[in-house]
Amino acid sequence: MDIQLVGKKVLVVGSGISGIGAVKLLNRIGAVPILYDANEKVKIPEDVKAEIILGELPEDVLAEIPVAVISPGVPMEAEAVLKLKEYQIPIWGEVELGFTCAKGSVIAITGTNGKTTTTTLVGEIMKACCPSVYVVGNIGRPYTEIAMETTEETVTVAEISSFQLETISTFSPKVSAILNITPDHLDRHKTMDCYVKMKEKVAENQTAADTCILNYENEFTRDFGIGCPAGVVYFSSARALENGYYLKDEHIYFAKDQKEQCLMSIHEMNLVGICNVENVMAAIAICSSMQVPMDVILDTVKKFRAVEHRIEFVATKGGVDYYNDSKGTNPDAAIQGIRAMSKPTVLLGGGYDKGSEYDEWIEAFNGKVKAFILVGETRDKIARCAARHGINNVILADTFEEALNICKEQAQTGDAVLLSPACASWGMFPNYEVRGNCFKEFVLALEE
Repeated sequence: MDIQLVGKKVLVVGSGISGIGAVKLLNRIGAVPILYDANEKVKIPEDVKAEIILGELPEDVLAEIPVAVISPGVPMEAEAVLKLKEYQIPIWGEVELGFTCAKGSVIAITGTNGKTTTTTLVGEIMKACCPSVYVVGNIGRPYTEIAMETTEETVTVAEISSFQLETISTFSPKVSAILNITPDHLDRHKTMDCYVKMKEKVAENQTAADTCILNYENEFTRDFGIGCPAGVVYFSSARALENGYYLKDEHIYFAKDQKEQCLMSIHEMNLVGICNVENVMAAIAICSSMQVPMDVILDTVKKFRAVEHRIEFVATKGGVDYYNDSKGTNPDAAIQGIRAMSKPTVLLGGGYDKGSEYDEWIEAFNGKVKAFILVGETRDKIARCAARHGINNVILADTFEEALNICKEQAQTGDAVLLSPACASWGMFPNYEVRGNCFKEFVLALEE
């Protein structure tokens, strides 16, 4: 617990899940939270115990707070944040607040893609051998919600986004992992260099006694390993490593000190695609670094099934396999989705424009996409990109429901239908979960 906050006013900026979680934790440690949201029309739950300020942020409030906690959805250039900087008020994120008040060991997992699957799997492995495990962060449960429940024996497994890493100060995991870094969220971070630096912050407070798991096949993470303050363990899906985890002949191996050990066949997994092989290798490396016995790790891996909305098999209807990859919210994630398909595929994409380019995604189709259905703000941009690459079997839809019906009409027995948008859901849906659930409801309602 940070005793400096006891009895002090703390400004919480943003009234979403993270903001509410921060308020509740501040109440528990004896601070005096002030909840602020620039949206005058936002509805605050009645059970929130805090002074509420909506709309304009009064100057006199800024003069009496020692620290502010901002939600990850609040941009650093927001007017309220700029005012905080002007008054030289320390800015924490919800993750920093949670870490400050929590006990035990932390595993922090970041990366452009694969975070949720890897975090969930690591959580399951740790639960198989530890009495107190919490899975938190960008995966949906605020760190602040469980901080006061932790003990010195607790292992907290945290999925950490670049937005959350913007506002860390002392956050220091025992084991960190950067699964990959590819262009994403450039509408927020503006440049790739800035985005990469945000991801690398996950390890900035680690020491040589800690461990950082990195993808050898990603140029950004491979290069980061050279100067990383923690001990580095690499994994690779493309080559054998002298030290680390790697894929060879459809088996996962571990090598150390010139000794090679075969751990498992990838066919023993319930997950599909090279992206998931990488996620599994990362999870094995993370948990092994936490001293979990290898037999416990592998037993859990073999039982583990796909995370909802990530290349998730929904059903076979009329001889057509339907897959929900709604969490494929950027081109690189969508590349993994189409690579996982082994049948002629009707692909449904499009959504909110985060400033991405789509050439590499379309180049990865490799003749698999028999019909390309596009919807949302990006549909015309993606269609033009597809045309430049000679993809002409493109159909534009005005609504998501229309797009789903077109997918059904285009698919024949022996085909697959894949929702893998390469775009965020905003503008059509509040989040990717709602989009994925809408897709699944449509599929499950189809006649056999």
